[in-house]
Amino acid sequence: MWTGECETVLKQSVIEFGGDETRARTLIAALKAALPAIEANAAACDVTGAFPAEDIKSLSHIGLLNAFAERENGGIGFADRPVRLECLVRCLRTIGGASLSLGRIFEGHINAVGLIERYGGAQTRAVLRAALGNGALFGVWNTEPEPGVRLIRQADGWRLAGVKSYATGCDNLDYALITARLPDGSKQMLAMKLSGDRADAAAWRTSGMRATVSGIYDFSGMAVPAEAFVGEPGDYEREPMFTAGAWRFTAVQLGAIEALMRHLRGHLQSMKTDADPIHRTRFAQAAAAARTAYLWVREAAAQTELNPKANAAALVQMTRSVVEEAGLHVMEAAQRSIGTRAFFNGSPVSRIMRDLALYLRQPSPDLALDRAAIAWLDADPWVDDPWW
Repeated sequence: MWTGECETVLKQSVIEFGGDETRARTLIAALKAALPAIEANAAACDVTGAFPAEDIKSLSHIGLLNAFAERENGGIGFADRPVRLECLVRCLRTIGGASLSLGRIFEGHINAVGLIERYGGAQTRAVLRAALGNGALFGVWNTEPEPGVRLIRQADGWRLAGVKSYATGCDNLDYALITARLPDGSKQMLAMKLSGDRADAAAWRTSGMRATVSGIYDFSGMAVPAEAFVGEPGDYEREPMFTAGAWRFTAVQLGAIEALMRHLRGHLQSMKTDADPIHRTRFAQAAAAARTAYLWVREAAAQTELNPKANAAALVQMTRSVVEEAGLHVMEAAQRSIGTRAFFNGSPVSRIMRDLALYLRQPSPDLALDRAAIAWLDADPWVDDPWW
């Protein structure tokens, strides 16, 4: 556990001293130091289905909850955008490799903060600044059963009706960035402060990603203050960032794939089966798939964040498919080479495979691949590469 004094020194050193590369190295080193506890908690939360609250505290103490925010919001305020991006990619991969549920929660927080910074007005950004200063955890909730969450104008102002489903973090977040339909049918982003008495995670009984506690949250009757409105109607689904921003969760998934590769390698070496050419061939093919996914994720991240002229949405959609295929390939390799031990309760391999199998299914991977195919058929990237 980080002491208050260590937390203060670390945050000051990250924000005030050294260049961006030094700040990035400090963050990553602090995260690596916390990994043993995060991995132990991942195993425990997998059994109990509990939210990883202690791990969120660790990330907050390290400074990761606000590190990638703008400086005015307590972030590092990286001047070097490539260094910021490389640091973010490494953090997403590292956390995903230790705990896929924690990685999903962290990625949602990063997404919410980024959307508020991009589209929020002065009032909303002031709320964000104060919340991050208090270690608040944010998320993004869009999935909903019909008729969805709606904004209803009443005599005392705007109020909400409806629920969000598969709400990651459910009653454990401080704020959720949600979409709600205005009377004209358009979607408006709202940054809503949450209270636990509206959450219901009882139905979240899954084989994987248990610690995300992705339940139902009922917004019915909640008042919507002026500072909750983020941007203009339609901003949430504004392209290319709506689709291209998915590179972040592919980085989290990649971390789990790479962790599975490390466990597979360790098993082959400990059991002396690394001398078997059949196992070696299977390992080599899995390693190639994992490394291919890594290269696609890096390229997708770079083109999305650093190249405003890129057709990043189509590239990220294809990246999602590459990562999915790599995950399925590595999971099968682990099952074949490790055998029965890969399915034992309490095995980290079993936990990672169950978590990854669920996470790879969302959202709509087949639709993403189909849209990528359409884009790649419409343009010829082998003659005029839109991502160069």
